[in-house]
Amino acid sequence: MREPALVPRLRPFTSTVFAEMTALAVRHDAVNLGQGFPDTDGPAGMLETAKNSLFGGDNQYPPGPGRPELRAAISRHRQRYGSTYDPDTEILVTAGATEAIAATLIALTESGDEVIVVEPYYDSYAAAVAMSGAQRRVIGLVETEGGQLELDLDAFRDAITPNTRAVLLNSPHNPTGTVFSRAQLEEVARLCVEHDLIAVTDEVYEHLVFDGAEHLPLASFPGMRERTVAISSAGKTFNCTGWKIGWICSTPELVSAVKAAKQFITFVSGGPLQPAVAYALDNELDWVENLRASLQEKRDRLSAGLADAGFAVRPSAGTYFVTADVRPLGFADAAELAWTLPERAGVAAVPVKVFTDHPDEWKHLLRFAFCKRNEVIDEAVDRLRKLV
Repeated sequence: MREPALVPRLRPFTSTVFAEMTALAVRHDAVNLGQGFPDTDGPAGMLETAKNSLFGGDNQYPPGPGRPELRAAISRHRQRYGSTYDPDTEILVTAGATEAIAATLIALTESGDEVIVVEPYYDSYAAAVAMSGAQRRVIGLVETEGGQLELDLDAFRDAITPNTRAVLLNSPHNPTGTVFSRAQLEEVARLCVEHDLIAVTDEVYEHLVFDGAEHLPLASFPGMRERTVAISSAGKTFNCTGWKIGWICSTPELVSAVKAAKQFITFVSGGPLQPAVAYALDNELDWVENLRASLQEKRDRLSAGLADAGFAVRPSAGTYFVTADVRPLGFADAAELAWTLPERAGVAAVPVKVFTDHPDEWKHLLRFAFCKRNEVIDEAVDRLRKLV
């Protein structure tokens, strides 16, 4: 009897792209601006607190919802947006925002449901929707005359069907650096209330906004507090992406549902690191403000260099990333350039089309990460000038 074929439900997606691009970067001694993690550590006080926890005996399972001091610190931090969350019933600590998103969708959606996702999207979104059994309905950002990307609100309205259960929204937005405006979010909130939708908001770059832009949590809009699962993490805020300490804030009912799914994914994580994140949330936001200012300067540094190298650089109002159009350099497909860039110029970047369901609409853009030391950015720019 022939054995049944095992067909994976999930495609490797961008993890494969990152792995192959990193291998190319190493092979050609390329500057890797493809992956979004900083090359400097977080605040010294946070690291010292982590060390004390590690050597002070905090190395066993933390409580299932997360250490109480971290949940209390998250509650205090969220008050900066005018929102109050009970640390005992309305906050859940997770293994980073990626687990938080997956656990939320697994808990709150099921087969037959639809989830609206905005493309380009962070690569785990498609997998998380698939694991929940739901179907994703993708709408795209639209480009203004000035090159700024915005939510396509008409497409958002048209995407809502009787089966729509949730919307997954990321602002500040990876990979484009877009920060959604108050007017756009007001309309999203209105539509969520009108159609009784759950909003899952990925806010991991909440502190990394530039040029006076403001992060506006969707949960703070009228009617949204009770229907929003707000997700963030320590990784991007405190330069500790490897710690994987994230959290959700929502109603007791929604948090309880997500906790029921989360306990069978990782159970708990990062016990000795949680007190350090609590310390950082309470004591290191001035450090974060300096980080934000530094990243804005790095964005400007890289954007100017890319423009000098012949790219058409798109605006970035937040995150670690800036996107650049390769067509002025004579390339029709950014992916074709990306695969040859490590050898051709000694730089690695990621084509934006790998973050989409409609790659032809996004094939002209490359994503570059500027969360690197200035000398690394300068070296990359010097190498990219070889393309002109």
